[in-house]
Amino acid sequence: MTTDTAHGAGHDLVRVLVFGASMRADSLNGRLASLVAKLVERAGATVDLAHMREFSMPVYDGDVESAEGLPPGALALHERLKACDAFVISAPEYNASVPGVLKNAVDWVSRVKPQPFKDKHALLVSASPSMVGGNRGLWALRVPLEHLGTRVYPDMFSLAKAHEGFTESGDLADSGLQERLADAAASFLRLVEADTRYVCLRRRWYEFLGDGTDAPVTQRAQD
Repeated sequence: MTTDTAHGAGHDLVRVLVFGASMRADSLNGRLASLVAKLVERAGATVDLAHMREFSMPVYDGDVESAEGLPPGALALHERLKACDAFVISAPEYNASVPGVLKNAVDWVSRVKPQPFKDKHALLVSASPSMVGGNRGLWALRVPLEHLGTRVYPDMFSLAKAHEGFTESGDLADSGLQERLADAAASFLRLVEADTRYVCLRRRWYEFLGDGTDAPVTQRAQD
């Protein structure tokens, strides 16, 4: 997916990997990923749309890694992540948490050095037949991603009763939710563009979120 509706002449388009993190071919999260890809592209980015079925890999095993190295699926996903400025994950919720196949993919890909999650911006979305729309799974997914240095966008989107939530054209049946998702995608893209194209401030990370200015912290800085 590409677009020529750039934010300004002379600037490369922001590259966004949109990842449907479900194995099922016609999954609700695959449909949501396709919609987000369309919205991100419309907002002015180059989009790489991917699905979990493209990246086959076994359950992580340190002995397998030592003997055989990283599986081709993990290396392929690493390359797709490495090539992007930001990524969107549309993830199902299994038992109020992260699907094992997604966590396994994160674990495998993080073994590549340098690992590709650090400093990337991420937007998390979910679709579920439940009344909470998979939101609990997204909160759990933030933990390993933020641990790996990903800048997870604060506003997450969860589509409840998703089996009734799409039109035949692939948009959301609720126009208000469609507008909210489009706004979230556009706002996320503006943040990514500002950070990757117009960096003018030192970036700082602290060991503990919420520490006051007087608290001793370990500071990591990047120019």
